[in-house]
Order: sequence, then C-alpha cells, then structure tokens
Amino acid sequence: MMNLDRSRARLRLDAAMDGLAATFRGMTAHPDEHNCECHWGSAEDLAQLKVADTELDPDLLQRTWEAIDWSDHASVLRRILPQFTTALVSGLIESPFGMETVGRSFALGHWQQWPAEQAAAVEEFLHAWWAHTLTDPDPAVPAHEVLIISGEASGTLSPWLHTWEALTGPAADQHLAEAATQWEYDLLGDQLPWDAWENGEEMRAELTAWLLRHAPTRLRAIGASEELLHRIRLLGVTGLDRWKDPHWPGHRY
Repeated sequence: MMNLDRSRARLRLDAAMDGLAATFRGMTAHPDEHNCECHWGSAEDLAQLKVADTELDPDLLQRTWEAIDWSDHASVLRRILPQFTTALVSGLIESPFGMETVGRSFALGHWQQWPAEQAAAVEEFLHAWWAHTLTDPDPAVPAHEVLIISGEASGTLSPWLHTWEALTGPAADQHLAEAATQWEYDLLGDQLPWDAWENGEEMRAELTAWLLRHAPTRLRAIGASEELLHRIRLLGVTGLDRWKDPHWPGHRY
C-alpha cells in the first residue's frame, strides 16, 4: 500500500517540475516551423516559439498547445513544456472541447519516443501531478480531469488507475466519489466519458471494470449515497437486465 501524504506528494511534484524546467531549458520550435496567420497567429507570435525560455502570454500559450497541425509538434511541445505544465498544475489551462485535448497535445508530440532523459522527465511530471492531485482535498484541477489528461497523454489508463487503487485516504476516496458521479451517465450508456484519441473502447472497459472492483467499498466508507452505489452496481449488469433494474436512473441516450 502506498501512503503518500500531501506534503510528500507536493515535494515530489515540485521536484518533477524543476526537472522539467532543467531538461527542457533552451528548447525552441524548429527553425522552419510555420502555421496559418489567419487561424493561429502572427509571424511575431511564431517567432517567439523560436526563441528559448521566454515567457509566452497566456493567449499565445493556449493557441500553441491547442494547435494540432504543427509540422514538428514535438519541438513545439518541448519549447512550451515548462510554462505549459506550470499553468496546468495551477488550474490555468482550460479547453472548451474537454480536457482530453490537453492530453492529446502531449500525445501528438510522441513524448514517449523522445530521448530517455526527456521522456523520463515528462513521465515523472505526470505521475507526480497525479499523486499530488489524489492527496489534495481541493486540487486546482479535479482528479477526474487529471486522469483524462494523463490517460490521453500516455494512451492508457492502467498506471493511473493502479495509483488510485494504491493510494488510500479521505481525499482520494472523495475524488473517487466525484469522478463516479461525473462518469456514471456515460458509462451506463456504454460510452467513455470523454472523446478518446485512440483506445477508447479499451479505456471504457478498463474504467468500468476498475470501478466495479474498487469503488463500492471505498464509496461506502465515506458515506456515498445509495443512489450512486446502485449506479456503480449497474455497470456490472448487461442488456435488458440493466434497463429493467428497479434502480435504473431513467437515463435517456
């Protein structure tokens, strides 16, 4: 069992962010990188991405990580990573299209294929941020959103769910109740609660199975409603039996 208290998790996250800053210091976008002035930004904006370590204004940072049409997405991502992750942890990054787009920005950079030191720095940041989120009673970004970001960034839910399984305590359990409340409607309709870039059906099946195994005991321990517990139970009921169950919530799809 892992029992990370909040202060230890914060120290780990701080160290991970320091590691990112050191690893990606001096990075720039490719000299030939370009984007549409009409839809993305000006030549002056683009020039800032080709200068290392200068702070981007929030609007330029947002437009940069949201864009999916960079010719060398990896170099653009490396350029903005220290500032981007700092803004993420502070809750300053939002997306009208769902937080999966944040994770997708990582995935499009194929960070797992980067040189070992760079890939390790990104991986440690994601794990440290996730552990800190689960131990913080009031994180800047809700746990269910951090899970989406991490799952989309890595292409898998397994390591993040394993951490949630191992971390115990009131904060992690309360985050589980909040996540289950957010997810039950979609999962009861056999849909993943976000728009996955890939492996969506595998993620849905894994998340459903994980909730069935681990959520009921933890939710009962913190006094979750019987209504929520029944909705989790119904994830394990298939076909007409689910719809005809006396505790079916009446969802329409």
